[in-house]
Order: sequence, then structure tokens, then C-alpha cells
Amino acid sequence: MKKFVLFLFLIISSISYVQADTLKKIDVIGNDRVSKNTIINFSELKIGDEINPQVLNNSLKKLYDTNFFEDVIVNFDNNLLSIKVKEYPIIQEIIFNGIKKKGTIDELKEALSLKEKNPFNELEISNDVNKILNIYKRSGYYFVKVDVDIEKLNKTTVNLVYNVDRGERATISRIEFIGDKKYKNKKLRNVIVSEEDKPWKLVSKKKYLDIQRINLDKRLLKIFYRNKGYYNVVINDAYSKLIDNTNFLLTFNIDAGEKYNFGKISLVLPDDYDLNKFKNLNKIFKKLENKLFNYAEIEDILDEIEQIALLQNYEFIDIDVEEKIVSNNLINFIFNVKETENLYVRKINILGNNITEESFIRNSLIVDEGDPFNKILQNKSINNLKSKGIFQSVRYELKDTDDNLKKDINLFVEEKATGEIAAGAGYGTDGSSFFVGISENNFNGKGINLSTNIELGTDSIRGSIFYTNPNFAYSDRSLTSSLQSSVTDKLTDSGYKTTLNQVSLGTKYEQFDDLFFSPSLSIADEVLKTTSTASAAYKKQAGSYFDTIFDYGLTYDKRNFKYQPTDGYISNWSQALPIVSNNSSITNLYSITGYNELVENMVVSTGIFLKSVHSLDNNKDVRVSKRLYVPAKRLRGFEAGKVGPKDGEDYVGGNYVATLNTSTTLPYILETMENVDLKLFLDIGNIWGVDYDSSIDESNKIRSSSGLALEIFSPIGPINFSYAEAITKASTDKTESFRFQLGTTF
Repeated sequence: MKKFVLFLFLIISSISYVQADTLKKIDVIGNDRVSKNTIINFSELKIGDEINPQVLNNSLKKLYDTNFFEDVIVNFDNNLLSIKVKEYPIIQEIIFNGIKKKGTIDELKEALSLKEKNPFNELEISNDVNKILNIYKRSGYYFVKVDVDIEKLNKTTVNLVYNVDRGERATISRIEFIGDKKYKNKKLRNVIVSEEDKPWKLVSKKKYLDIQRINLDKRLLKIFYRNKGYYNVVINDAYSKLIDNTNFLLTFNIDAGEKYNFGKISLVLPDDYDLNKFKNLNKIFKKLENKLFNYAEIEDILDEIEQIALLQNYEFIDIDVEEKIVSNNLINFIFNVKETENLYVRKINILGNNITEESFIRNSLIVDEGDPFNKILQNKSINNLKSKGIFQSVRYELKDTDDNLKKDINLFVEEKATGEIAAGAGYGTDGSSFFVGISENNFNGKGINLSTNIELGTDSIRGSIFYTNPNFAYSDRSLTSSLQSSVTDKLTDSGYKTTLNQVSLGTKYEQFDDLFFSPSLSIADEVLKTTSTASAAYKKQAGSYFDTIFDYGLTYDKRNFKYQPTDGYISNWSQALPIVSNNSSITNLYSITGYNELVENMVVSTGIFLKSVHSLDNNKDVRVSKRLYVPAKRLRGFEAGKVGPKDGEDYVGGNYVATLNTSTTLPYILETMENVDLKLFLDIGNIWGVDYDSSIDESNKIRSSSGLALEIFSPIGPINFSYAEAITKASTDKTESFRFQLGTTF
């Protein structure tokens, strides 16, 4: 059989060779808009070519691929090539009926394959209709209908008319998590972005069924489980079920599997690499062995290898990670560092950015034009862009160039809506509150965050505008400026009212690994008014104050996760120094909170909070608005602001505050209640120091309480209950055994 097939192949090849003839002339027939020379160029044939059936077929295919011609006939006879074409009509105009917003029309036109002033291929219509449907589905319009009319203006031009009825938006009535999920629904809802629709969800977009948002939810769930040690977690396709005409039930089917620990971790280097340069990695590997698997640790190892390689000028490298499950739920990892082809980046083409400035995208790239192409750094560039939160997707492809040592990079970005309206309300034993805010995360196409909000409390109102440039002057440092105004009305309780206007300018950046530095400068004007019911101490402080304050802080974050940490700690220290002030005072703050998961779902957290304020003018007291009170969340069992030194009927605060808090989740109680968590806590605190009257100081009075906290995800939003009994207190303190807080967003 093999010999027979070979024989046929030789016969066919011989026939093709015999039939081959030289092209001496080319005629083009039927063309109107496309010139003869252009059509000949499309065919890629020229006088003097040897013509056979295979060459003609390839040429015919190239002519069809141009998408200019509805029909093409190619004939070769007596050394004459005849190309007969029938051109597609031209699209004069694309019209959308049923859409009023110009921005939406522009977005749809950009997405369509068929364009105005381009050839009309009727076969493309169905694909373009699907693109329109998908664009609307991303915004929650699952019941959109699109009809297409083709208006023939004459033999050579047409109009395309899309009649769009978007219908009602599809909302998520309920979210469920099923399968071997290990965690309660309450915790998993906090991991995903999508949320259930409620009657008061007036401005939230997260309540709408959005395929891309659901895919994000699946990625977030997978990251959450893998960071908890569930290496083989499977997030099965989330599916939605139509409950009524517009509402869906969204279900995530999760198979968490078993927990895994790190086993043996090793590094394999090319023969000519100096192993001693990478010896610090062995310490990291030893530390991780038999520790609970955490995918974030893998990312940290890759970053460390990359840093060492760059310092040693190992520019052309890539890393393969081999993973092997062994006995006792251990995973062995081998990091294979390999050299890649010595390639350089000639040019980077950025495609798809209609709003975002190209300079902003380029400033986020690590690999630049003229640099060695390093796959690790290129992937890091892609991740940098994804983390900005302004792109739906980011990908790249390498393109060959005339120089074998150089490549072009085509970088494709898909933008998404970056504006957001947020609103929320809270009510509890501490009073009621309301806020509304508007933000834009890609202001002016430069990745700048611009936001404004208003907050209303029981005795205060605050408005603010924030402007944050995440990469000011290409320095990898953020620059934040803000304008804030607030009014605190204590006329009824204490006989005073303060009005504060403040403008500030600051920055924040990572000084060393996990250590962040955040200096700022603020200028404030404050007016303090009193009534006849105010105490003598308050009355003598009535007036206007001007302050210029330099504030700086250090944050050291060693938590394993920023959200719901189970290990590590976070430490904060800050100081506010007056530069120019009518009533100078210096404020210091230090806090540290550590986390430790003793058993599954039992996380113990312990925190210390220390704060002090001192007047720098011996003849003046600390201003009433700058005096300190114990934060209500750090001393449960007592009324907020009703603890500490008391002058007459006024709780005047103090110069020093200290608290110690510890709490733990109770995993085996209320285990079957999916939307309820129970915590046990112990709070200890004290407030002391009264600069204007030492006789009312209570430095020897330690306050403490213990109790239970119940966190419930309810149909009207998250509710927090706590019941605490005071263990030690001062006679003037007001206790509050029961406390609750209801909060929700709109």
C-alpha cells in the first residue's frame, strides 16, 4: 500500500510539472472600485511565473481572503491569466435604531467586523449580531433582541440598519454555593464580586448577571481555595437558572478536595550558572517544607529567582515549575531555570486602547523597546496591567521581524467601564450613617483615580474629593491630593461645634519588601464655636485655628492574605508633626495585629493599639477636636465616647489611649448555619491624661470586657451583634452590654 501511494504521488507531481507553463499576460475583468494593479498584487502572481493548478488555487484563495470580492473566477489558457471578479457592495452607513447614547453606538461600531466605507459581506452579519448580543450581556441585558435590515441604495452601496431592543436587565436574585465547599456561604460571598439584587440596590452594577464578572468570581474563588491549601480545588462552571422573566439563580459548584502541604522544593540551574548566587533560596525552601500549601508562596519564589537573575545579568531566562503530588498530601516543586533564545524587543505595538493613553500603558511595562526579551518580566508586565483594574483583558503575541534577533510585541488590551457610583447606610446602637460616592478609576485616560463622597452621621457631616495618581512622574510612587470639609455638632451634648476645612498632599510607596512609607502634608482651617451650656474648658478654646501638619507613617505587612488573613501580622506606626499651628500638638500612633489559624476555620487574632497626643505649648491644652477616645470597636461592653475622664457631665477624652484585643472564631458552633459566624472576644483598654486638670485623670482604671459577637448575612445586609459584660470599669463609665450594627450598600 505504501508503495502504491508513493507511486500515485510521483504520477501527480509529474503531471503538475508537465502542466506548468509560463505566465505572459494578466487580464482583469469586472472590477469597478479596486484597480487592476491592486487585484494583481492581491493574487501574488507576476509575469514570468510558472503556473500550475496548485499555484492557481493558492492565488484564488488569496483573492477571496481580501474580503473585497463576492465571486472570483481564475482561468489560465495559452499563457494568459484571466481574473474575473464580482465586487462586494460598499457599506455607506451603519445605523442603530433603539439606542440613544452615542458612546454605546461608538462602542458597538468599534466591535463590528463590518465597517462603514468597507465591503459588505452578508456572511459577517450573524457574527456581528452575536458581538452586539455579547456586549449587552456583559452589562446584564440577557434578553436583548437584534434585527438587521439591509437597505440597497444602488448596485454598489448599501446601508446596514440594526434594530436593537435591549429589554430588561437580568438580575441575580440569589447566589448559592454547593458541593464540597468547606466554607460557609457567608465567607464565600465576601470572596466574589457579584452580589444579590435587593430592592434598595439602586445604583450597584454588581447585581446584574455578567459573564465576565462571573468568570472573575471563579478565578477569585480558585485563588482563595489554593491559598488555603486546597491545591486541587475545582470551581466547576457556574451556572444560572432563570427564576422568572428577569431574575436568575447563580450557583457555584465547588469541589475543594483535600489540603496539601509543601514537600521537597528544589532549584535546577543551567550548567554555567553560579549556584552560590542562589543559595538564599535554600533557606526559603527549608522554611516552606511541610507548611500548608499557599499559591502566593510560589509567586514569591518566582519573584526572588527573577531578582537574583537580573542582578547577575542573566537576562534571557524562563522558569518552568514542575509539580508532583507524593504521599501524605505533599507536593514537591522543582523550579527549572532555563536559558532562552537571545532575542531583543524591536517595537511594542499597543492595540485596543480607545480611552487609556498609550503612555500610561507603556509606563506599566517592565520590558521596553530595545530590551532583551525576558518571558518572566513580560508576564509580570501583563500582570501589572491587569492589576490596574481598568482592563477587561490583557494579552500579547510575539511577531517575527526581518532581523532574526529581534521581535515585535503586539499588546492587546480590552478596556472596561471604570466609573462607579456607590451608596450605603448603617444603623446601630452607635447611631445611623449614610454615604454616597462617585469615582472614576481611569480619569482622563491616565489611570488616575478621582473620587468624591459625602458621609452623614448622627452628629457629623463630611464631604471629600480625592485625586490619586498611582505612578506620579513615572516614579512608581503614588501621589494623592484631597480636599475635605466636615462639621461635628456636639451642641446638644457638650455645647460645642467644630467646622474643619482641609487640603492635603501625600504619597505612598514600598520602601523595602512589605514596608510602605506614606508621608503627607496638610493645611487646615478649623472654627470651634461654643454655647452657654459648654464647660469652661471648652469655652476658652472657642475661636479659629490654622494648622500646617506633616504626617508620616510606616506600614509593615507580613499577612499571608490581605483579606481574611490566617497567618502573619500587620504593623502600623505614624506621627503627625505641626509645622505652623495656633495650637500645636503632636500625635503618635502604633498598632499591630497578628493572626494564627489553630485548626480549620479557627483563626485567633490579637492586636495592640497605642495612641497619644501632647500639646507643644505649655500654656495651652490639647484642642477638644484633637483629644483621644477609645475606638468603640476596640472596647465593646461600653458606650462609645462614654469612657474615661469626665469633667462635670462631659466625657473629655484623654491624652493617651491603649487597648489589647483578642478574638477567635468558633468553627464547630452553628456549623450548619451557612450565613452565621460566631466569635469569642476579650477587650482590654484604658484612656488617661487630662492636661488641663490632673484631678480628673483616671490612669489607674483599667477597662475590660468579654463576650460573643454574632455576624449574620441577612436579606437586608450584614448584621453584627455583640453581647459583652464589663469585667473591670470606672464608676463614671457607661456600660452597654448589647450592641448591633446593620450596614448595606445600594
